[in-house]
Amino acid sequence: MRYGSSPARVGYEVQGTRGRSVLAAVALAGCGALLAAGCSPSGAPGAGGSSPPGTGAPGSGPAGASARASASPEATGPPAKGAVTVTGEVAKGLESPWGVAPLPGGDLLVASRDKGTISRIAAGSGAVTQIGKVPGVAPGGEGGLLGLALSPSFASDRLVYVYFTTESDNRIARLRYDESRPAGQQLGAPDTVFRGIPKGLVHNGGRIAFGPDKMLYAGTGETGDRGLAQDRKSLGGKILRMTPDGDPAPGNPEADSVVYSYGHRNVQGLTWDQDKRLWAAEFGQNTWDELNLIEPGANYGWPEAEGKAGRPGMRDPVAVWKTDEASPSGIAWAQGSVWMAGLKGERLWRIPLAGARPVAEPEAFLEGKYGRLRTVVPLGGDSLLLVTSETDGRGSPEAGDDRILTLTVR
Repeated sequence: MRYGSSPARVGYEVQGTRGRSVLAAVALAGCGALLAAGCSPSGAPGAGGSSPPGTGAPGSGPAGASARASASPEATGPPAKGAVTVTGEVAKGLESPWGVAPLPGGDLLVASRDKGTISRIAAGSGAVTQIGKVPGVAPGGEGGLLGLALSPSFASDRLVYVYFTTESDNRIARLRYDESRPAGQQLGAPDTVFRGIPKGLVHNGGRIAFGPDKMLYAGTGETGDRGLAQDRKSLGGKILRMTPDGDPAPGNPEADSVVYSYGHRNVQGLTWDQDKRLWAAEFGQNTWDELNLIEPGANYGWPEAEGKAGRPGMRDPVAVWKTDEASPSGIAWAQGSVWMAGLKGERLWRIPLAGARPVAEPEAFLEGKYGRLRTVVPLGGDSLLLVTSETDGRGSPEAGDDRILTLTVR
């Protein structure tokens, strides 16, 4: 694997190169689990609950000093060494895929960042059918149609939530999915539940997910305006927590605010572990990309700190990577580990955890084989979906890109 010279990272996802072989298509068999990208199956990580997940974590400063080490004495975590097997190719030929949400029964909804469309992928055949276009999407740079999540009550309300960039801001809307209508016309008019998130050419965040408490979480970016991350009144450089209607969620650090944590640069990965702790991945600048354990009201340092700086009052990340090795986007929890997709790093990282603490150094898989990796989706047990990102303007697309792959992990 060889990379060219790296420009100074003003924060955008830098293009990489790769060589790889393409797998033959294998049908997706029964990805009938709902997950943090939308709903979670009963009894699975991320299911149930009605209050903010507890997230005691190691750290520095007042927040870290009061945090609890949340691994139980008997918790030893998964093995230090894991494994990844690519078991199939769900779909190929996708354009700028970003958000993904599994439907009941195993089909998938996939958002195209640049086209502003949502398509349905059939589990058995891999056939891709456009169900509709989200009006008002203004793609450009890292903006466009980004995160996708199903309502916790999707079985009855059929609502699909989207995070997208407009001409004036980033916002979250919900659209009713009516499968009885003709293909391409199955999305109802968007109902905007939250608006006013700062937009930029870079650092738009974009990941949304419903948590164990059935509240809606969103990762945002500081749009290249560093000061927004520490500005508690700004929505940029934050993790937001709101009700499905877009109101500040009960139990937030400030009752009248959706801000859940701050001091972030560009959050594009959100997941919950088996104990309902919230984890987030974010882009560093020139030195360190981060995996953070999120606690309500905590300050994660940017722009005053990058990586493990040990600053009083600021929370240090649990794990860090050189920016050439990661540029993280989506993350998922499975088999005792957080699995993190790398864009510039073109690899899938495994971070094995005992409670809130790593039990071994992060381990890389699939390096350079599929190019830039955007989204990871847990399907329950040892199964994941992995979405590539070669057609986003910063990759080196080959025939068949972009793809959604199925993985078995341990």
